[in-house]
Amino acid sequence: MTREPQAAASDLTHIVLAFEDNRLIGDLFGQFDQNLALIEQKLGIDAIARGNQVTLKGSAAGCSQARAALEALYQRLQQGHEIHPGDVDGALRMAASAEAQLTLPTLEPRSRLAFAQISTRRKTVVARTATQDAYIRAMDRADLIFGTGPAGTGKTYLAVAYAAALIERGDVSRLILSRPAVEAGERLGFLPGDMKEKVDPYLRPLYDALYDMMPPEKVERGLASGMIEVAPLAFMRGRTLSDAVVLLDEAQNTTSMQMKMFLTRLGEGSKMIVTGDPSQVDLPVGQTSGLREALGLLDGVEGVATVRFTETDVVRHELVARIVTAYDNASREASQARERRFADRMERNERTRRPASNLEQALEPEDS
Repeated sequence: MTREPQAAASDLTHIVLAFEDNRLIGDLFGQFDQNLALIEQKLGIDAIARGNQVTLKGSAAGCSQARAALEALYQRLQQGHEIHPGDVDGALRMAASAEAQLTLPTLEPRSRLAFAQISTRRKTVVARTATQDAYIRAMDRADLIFGTGPAGTGKTYLAVAYAAALIERGDVSRLILSRPAVEAGERLGFLPGDMKEKVDPYLRPLYDALYDMMPPEKVERGLASGMIEVAPLAFMRGRTLSDAVVLLDEAQNTTSMQMKMFLTRLGEGSKMIVTGDPSQVDLPVGQTSGLREALGLLDGVEGVATVRFTETDVVRHELVARIVTAYDNASREASQARERRFADRMERNERTRRPASNLEQALEPEDS
C-alpha cells in the first residue's frame, strides 16, 4: 500500500536557482512575487522565493520548464528589457515547446531558450509562442510570408513591428500598408475626405501597431512624405513595389484575382507579408478567398514561407483563446453535420434507385 506514494514522491524534483544581480530580482519575481505565482498556477509546482534564490518543487517537467523560463526572463532583464505578466506566460510557452524552435547558429547554446525578437527605437517585441518565434524567423529568411490564424495570435502586430524595424534600419525605403475594404465593396468614393481619411477606418489596427513601434512624429512625417503609404487593395493595380515592405492585412477577404494582382506587384529589394484568418471570410457566397487559394498554389514554392497560428497561440486575454476554440468547435460540428446530411441524401437516392435496378435485372432473361 505504501509503494504508490513512494513512486509518486520519486517523480518530484527539487531545484534551487540563484540569480547574481539583486537589482533585477524584484522585476524577475514580480510585485508580491506575482510572476512566481503565475508560474505556480500554470505548471502546478511550488516556486518559493528567498532573497535572490527561488526553490522549485514539483514534477520534473514542470520544474524544468520553470527553470528555463526564469533563466530566459532574467537574461531579458540583463539586456535592459522590461518584463510583464504576458512575457512570463510567453516564456512558459516557449519553454514547453523549446525543442520545436527553429535554430540559428548565432544564438545561445541549445540549453537556453532563444527568443526571436524585433527591435525598434521605441520598443522591443519578443516572441511569446513557438509559432511567433517561427514567424519572426520566417520574415528574416523569405521574401513572401503568409501568416494565418485566429485573432489575438499577434500575426498582424508582429508584421507591422517587423516592417517598422526594416524602415528604421534603412533596409527598405518605403512601408506600404493595405487591406481590402470589403465592407464598402472597394468603392470608397462616397466617403468624405481624402484617400487617407477614406481608408483610415479599415486600416486602424495597422495604425495602432505602427504608433506602438515608432514615435508618433516619425509616423506623421512618414505619412506626409510618402515613406509610409496606406492604400486599399483596389488601388494597387498597375504598380510595381520596389525597395519596400508591403503588408496586406485581412487577406482572407481578397478575391482570387485581387490576390494574384497583389502578389505580382512585388519588385526588386522588396518583402511582402500577408496576414489573415481563412476561417473568417466575409466575401459574398460563391466567391473564392484569394488567401485560401494562394496558400494551396504557393505551397512549397522557393522564397515563400507560410506560418500557421492556432488557438493555442492566442496571446490576448485567456478568454479569447476559449472563445476562438468554441467558434472553431461550432464550425467543425456544422461542417460534419453538412457532410452527414449529404451522405444521408446520397444513401436515400441510392436506395430509391436500387429496386428499379433489381427489377431490370430480373426482367432481362425473360425479355431476351
